[in-house]
Amino acid sequence: MNRPAPVELCHKNMRFLITHNPTDSTLSSFIEDLKHYGATTVVRVCDITYDKTPLEKDGINVVDWPFDDGAPPPSKLVDDWLSLLKKKFQEDPGCCVAVHCVAGLGSRAPVLVALALIESGMKYEDAIQLIRQKRRGAINSKQLTYLEKYRSKQRLRFKDSHAQKNKCCTM
Repeated sequence: MNRPAPVELCHKNMRFLITHNPTDSTLSSFIEDLKHYGATTVVRVCDITYDKTPLEKDGINVVDWPFDDGAPPPSKLVDDWLSLLKKKFQEDPGCCVAVHCVAGLGSRAPVLVALALIESGMKYEDAIQLIRQKRRGAINSKQLTYLEKYRSKQRLRFKDSHAQKNKCCTM
């Protein structure tokens, strides 16, 4: 299977790495990619395809929040995702959080990143455009409708601008 390269998305004090899911045989190159981007947390939103023990030995935390391919994420998962991001980006502004589904293309991983961008104050159209600049075809029509109707509670708007150490810019 031809796997797309990892894609880094930056906005304000947040950095995301959207990637494909590795297998046990491709795990070492996956770990190298994570280290290259400085990702210390991986959110896995698909079925388990690899043993997370080698990542954890390298200090990379793996969180399992699978949901159905092509579907919007359940509200509990959205709450957990945003809570994780708020904690990570408050503790270490500019850190990188990796997220993957099967291919990191059409659905689960990009929609979670879009939700984070929307919660940080970005319009949903701009969030989609930013993601699609890096991942053509990301986010299916069902998920587009979900994102269009999604109402932000501004959970990723950080008040203390002095604490933010931007490590990259919006591309």
